[in-house]
Amino acid sequence: MKKNLLSILILVLLIVNIALTTVMMISVTGTNKKTGELVTSIATVLNLELYNPGGIPLADVPLSETETYTMAEIMIPLKSSVVVNEDGSIGTSTKQSYIMFTTTLYQNTKHKDYKKFGGAEKMAELESQIKVVITDVVRTYTLEECRDDFDIIEDEILTEIQKIFDSDLIFKIGFSGIKFG
Repeated sequence: MKKNLLSILILVLLIVNIALTTVMMISVTGTNKKTGELVTSIATVLNLELYNPGGIPLADVPLSETETYTMAEIMIPLKSSVVVNEDGSIGTSTKQSYIMFTTTLYQNTKHKDYKKFGGAEKMAELESQIKVVITDVVRTYTLEECRDDFDIIEDEILTEIQKIFDSDLIFKIGFSGIKFG
């Protein structure tokens, strides 16, 4: 009799275990589905950053229709960093930080404004104006901000350059040899 009672108790516990496992799987599946939808929506929002602000998406300008202009290396003083002093007060760093880089401008040779602004000779004439725009944008950032996410600064510079040209002839900019000091 004790063996039958023990067998029945084990069977009941097994059925309860299966029922609880089923309930748990159903709740986890629902939560997993909601998490998947959240990840999908975040990925959709982040996908918006694949396009240049106000510019032509990179895939629309083939390499055969792209001309580059590389500017001379530029050194820009950066905004003072925020520091916490020994007494706990917040202040600014006394050490001046700099950033140096070479800028490359990517032009669309089939753009309607290419004859007006494009080409190496015309870009050389406008280089000082472009350097002023780059300097004005970059010097508003601290050393830490430049190191953390230079892509945001790059997008802002591109937008400002497109504003001075009142054109999206320059559809991309690139930076090389970035050095901090």
